[in-house]
Amino acid sequence: MSDFSVQALQYAIDGLSMRQEATANNIANAQTPGYQAKQVDFEDSLSQAIAFGSMNGVSPSVSTSTAPGDASGNNVDLGGEMVGMQETTLRYQAMVDSLNAQFRILRGSMGGSFS
Repeated sequence: MSDFSVQALQYAIDGLSMRQEATANNIANAQTPGYQAKQVDFEDSLSQAIAFGSMNGVSPSVSTSTAPGDASGNNVDLGGEMVGMQETTLRYQAMVDSLNAQFRILRGSMGGSFS
């Protein structure tokens, strides 16, 4: 297990956590006049960091959606946000499971239990 792989997994977990928070805020404000949905992107910067072999200086970015809004100026797509929340939750759990597997391997290599 490399320190870099743990850093990459932690970065992905942090990005997904930020996305969950943004999505929850979007859902909570689905009926707020003028509210503009927020989006979190981290996959491109994660891919670049992995390609360059360094996690230094990378961070998730939060932007405002440019999707058209309704008559009140709100542009939250409630159905899309709900699907996005489920997808993000599944991806988050997969990253946590991967990180836990990395730690189990490390613990096993040091003579500890795999449970």
